Amino acid sequence: MGTIAAVNPSTGQILAEFQQLTDELLEQAVDTANQAQRAWKKTSLEERSQLLRAIARTYRERADALATDVALEMGKPVTAAKGELALVASIYEYYAEHGPAMVAPRAIPEHESGNAMVRKDPIGVLLGIMPWNFPHYQVARFVAPNLMLGNTILLKHASICAPSAQNIAELMQATGVPEGLYTNIFASHGQIETLVADPRIKGISLTGSDGAGERIGALAGKHIKPAVLELGGSDPFIVLADADLEKAAQAAVVGRCNNAGQQCTGAKRFIIHSSVYERFMELFIGGMEAVVVGDPMDPATVMGPLSSEAALQELEGQVQQAVAEGAQVLTGGTRLDGPGAYYPPTVLAGVSKDNSVYYQELFGPVAMVFMVDSVQEAIELANDSQYGLSSAIFSADEEAAAALAEDLETGMVYINSVSKSAPELPFGGVKRSGIGRELGTYGIDEFANFKLVRRG
Repeated sequence: MGTIAAVNPSTGQILAEFQQLTDELLEQAVDTANQAQRAWKKTSLEERSQLLRAIARTYRERADALATDVALEMGKPVTAAKGELALVASIYEYYAEHGPAMVAPRAIPEHESGNAMVRKDPIGVLLGIMPWNFPHYQVARFVAPNLMLGNTILLKHASICAPSAQNIAELMQATGVPEGLYTNIFASHGQIETLVADPRIKGISLTGSDGAGERIGALAGKHIKPAVLELGGSDPFIVLADADLEKAAQAAVVGRCNNAGQQCTGAKRFIIHSSVYERFMELFIGGMEAVVVGDPMDPATVMGPLSSEAALQELEGQVQQAVAEGAQVLTGGTRLDGPGAYYPPTVLAGVSKDNSVYYQELFGPVAMVFMVDSVQEAIELANDSQYGLSSAIFSADEEAAAALAEDLETGMVYINSVSKSAPELPFGGVKRSGIGRELGTYGIDEFANFKLVRRG
């Protein structure tokens, strides 16, 4: 049985240590979740709705304490952590209000005599494998719809955010969530592989790297189980000739520096029309240099440290490799002095297609900028990626920009805005950004049995 250590990335100090589950305790957790699901699927939709509302209330009551742990364990500024928790509460409230209608059986008109309907039934116990960058939000968008549907959850969280993982489990218990409906498991990689193969586990949801998606997706396929894979992104941010440059530049800074750039839907590749390139870059670089980097517990901080020293070293290595292969650093590019995993907002230009980082995801506050001479060139460059998660287009002509959405190979397109999450908006991508959707009615549908019942 191993130990998980949570480390403060601002100081490098160990916050707490947690014991991984023994095989015997993990077996007990699976059995309890399986037994609980048999009872939970028979509860009324109103009862499920009431439980989700109660979870939302507890989140709002505990927001300050929960936000503090998020800031300490992975460096998110405490003000941003409170925003994440408010979104979490709204997700539970959304499914409490709209979930019953989403789950209700639907009649199917028939030409022949008789009548038919389709039920949305739960499929059983689900395994969630979640990342550290949004410790509560990414759990909520998986858990809320599936509790509403009647499934139960085993949740393996990232080791970096073990305190938040424990906090979520304690919050569920304090709210009165019946035992087995939600279970936090501090499990090893080997134990996770065993769980995917376990016939009592009926579906898997992973949010993480595309490498992790390959491994878990292959295991799920081997055992013929549905899987939702929310993976990486290298989102294009297109600025056309008629764009409001001040608005676009402000959004670009937010899109690249939110969560210290550790966001799969963060804007990463900035594609700027040549006629406005010089002015946009002046505004963008000025905005990046003005970002307040510091202690995540300070309300004035805009950007905290990266999540770990390892994350910083990986990003630093990518930047150094890009420069060695011909890229130019326009601002930033060197880790900040002092303790902690602090890296400044950085802008790279001149990243050619034969540069190693051209097709990589830069998971930190590093932007790649490109100049294009036409809309068609912008679209082609945007699509020249192994990823296809989100994207943004800035233009004064929103109708024309929206028409370009058809040409972008991404799961989401935002016009004159960076990517934003809301409970009713479907979230997901294409290509190596994953398969499946979360939130909205899509979050209910991924792990549902669409059961036909026909009479006559």
